[in-house]
Amino acid sequence: MKVYETGQIRNVGIVAHGGAGKTSLTEAIMFDTGVTKRLGKVDDGNTVTDYHPEEIKRKVTINSSLAPCEWGDHKVNLIDTPGYADFIGDVKGALRVVDGMLMVLCAVSGVEVQTEVIWEYADKANMPRLAFINKMDRENANFYRVVESMQERLNGKIVPLQLPIGAEADFSGVIDLLKMKAYVYGSEDGKFQEKEIPAEYADQVSSYREQVVEAAAEGDDELLMKYLEGEELTSGEIVSGLKQAVRAGSVIPVLCGSALKNIGIQPVLDVIVDFMPSPLDRVGIGTVQAEKDPLAVLVFKTLADPYVGKVSFLRVYGGTLKPDSTVYNVNKETDEKIGQIFIMQGKAQTAVSELKAGDIGAVTKLQSTTTGDTLTVKQNPVILDGIEFPAPSFSVAIKPKSKGDEDKLSNAINRLLEEDTTLRVSKNVETKETLLTGMGELHLDIIMERLQRKFGVEVGIADPKVPYRETIRAVVNKVEGKHKKQSGGHGQYGHVYIDMEPLPDKDFEFQETIFGGAVPRQYIPAVEKGIREAMVEGILAGYPVTNVKITLTDGSYHTVDSSEMAFKIAAGLAFRKAVEQAKPVLLEPIMNVEVTVPEQFMGDIIGDMNAKRGRILGMEPQGKLQIIRAQVPLSEMYRYAIDLKSITQGRGSFTMEFATYEEVPSHIAEKIIAAAKAAKAEA
Repeated sequence: MKVYETGQIRNVGIVAHGGAGKTSLTEAIMFDTGVTKRLGKVDDGNTVTDYHPEEIKRKVTINSSLAPCEWGDHKVNLIDTPGYADFIGDVKGALRVVDGMLMVLCAVSGVEVQTEVIWEYADKANMPRLAFINKMDRENANFYRVVESMQERLNGKIVPLQLPIGAEADFSGVIDLLKMKAYVYGSEDGKFQEKEIPAEYADQVSSYREQVVEAAAEGDDELLMKYLEGEELTSGEIVSGLKQAVRAGSVIPVLCGSALKNIGIQPVLDVIVDFMPSPLDRVGIGTVQAEKDPLAVLVFKTLADPYVGKVSFLRVYGGTLKPDSTVYNVNKETDEKIGQIFIMQGKAQTAVSELKAGDIGAVTKLQSTTTGDTLTVKQNPVILDGIEFPAPSFSVAIKPKSKGDEDKLSNAINRLLEEDTTLRVSKNVETKETLLTGMGELHLDIIMERLQRKFGVEVGIADPKVPYRETIRAVVNKVEGKHKKQSGGHGQYGHVYIDMEPLPDKDFEFQETIFGGAVPRQYIPAVEKGIREAMVEGILAGYPVTNVKITLTDGSYHTVDSSEMAFKIAAGLAFRKAVEQAKPVLLEPIMNVEVTVPEQFMGDIIGDMNAKRGRILGMEPQGKLQIIRAQVPLSEMYRYAIDLKSITQGRGSFTMEFATYEEVPSHIAEKIIAAAKAAKAEA
């Protein structure tokens, strides 16, 4: 593939709700542009862009994948993105570097959850869009119903540029409302015959053609005046006005076809080239844009390959990126060596001599660079806007299945963290668990598969343990702890009395009121140490004890047999005895939770929060959404990502952070204590 000038490049993200046919459309485009010699199918596992083993196995897109092609004298960089919410991070990375979006909708299902979610991302970025209604050959396909739902539920002026000829099994081609011609397709080779528009479509064509002309007029003030004065717009004026309106993001052209039958695919390429912006047309997004500008490159995706090493996918925003050059990573403040530069078509790599401003490609083996970093020149550094990734919210505890896996796990996780920006790993000090946090169950299932396939690490998963704590509710005085042991030679002797009281605002406090040397000064630190060690494991369920004040009030010692160890043991005995008498209770972590949902789900969310023992703190509107703030026990929140997705059909999101500890209700505490005792008995 030759090197293209900036103005000849089109960067387009192909997006959709899962199952609408993005990958099939990409595959048909690859075939029609001569990249491939056969039309691959998702079901057969032989498409260009779904090439990872997990994608072939599950028949869904999991990773965004590059699919550049040539059409006329233009290069079209397509990025096929995932359609499932668990992999929205890859969609965000792709949308950061494209100049336009091709939204694929199913002619049967129409506007779905991810359609709306991704459309809102494009709204915020003011991104030009094109829509393709796919699967027109399916049973119950209805082009007009989908267009109507788009007009009702999606922002922007939705304007069909085509109408279908037939539907379901009779779908055979499209009517072009710009050229006013019909295109009828035969076999799957993508070839068509140009014909006059069938007479039975005259009324529909007239009505929708008028919408096209009106949208074109609104794209240009002079054309609008001409249109309002009743003058007819020429074909050239219609195309010019539409081009301005589409590139401004105010008009969204709609096409239709069948990716699997290769019907209506080439017109999609025509519209991308003619109406979608080049990199030179997209300004005002915090980036440099031209070849004459200083070098500015953004890394938008990273793949960790155990054989090739790290593959960094990047877009050049300014200057020209050349092989065997040194660049400066402004985020990490370090130099990086660029080796070969590749054009990626799925997994196939083709080396190129350079990448000019606006182009997209990949390099391997960058040492420090990660997703979101800017590569530039040290003498004239430029920093590009990074990528805002969603925060993960679904956690599991992971544990290697064997000792050998334990040694490999840390390295493997670090490699996966490099390529997946929506993955987090943390260590819970209290429960001693390693927690893996992702976007949902499917996301973490895929991570487990990758750990085994890429790095040979087998991992077991479980729900995370709740870091409960124990405390007291009563004051007790003069509780004795005595450790006395005689076994020939020196014995052991430590003897203390302590007072214990609740300490609501502090974890622990120790003081002493020893009078007359009842406990010698040198042993008092050992008493405190013994108590601190005893606090690690409470008497109810073995959780740490907190919020207590201990006062050492009295004791006795033996001139020969007393020691630090003896007093430490005595203090531990006194502490445990005191806790038993001081009305011990179990505490649980309470989280501040913020849920963002469309208004129609408010009642269900609040009902679910109440069922989870949550307290609603407040609500406030945010555009079309509502934010609900609540405090909820952590034990009720571990699977909330799944519950929220179910309640809101995937439209809700949430964040949470630790708030405080509160007493566990007695009926729940009894079960927790019984389970802890049973587990201890088994151990």
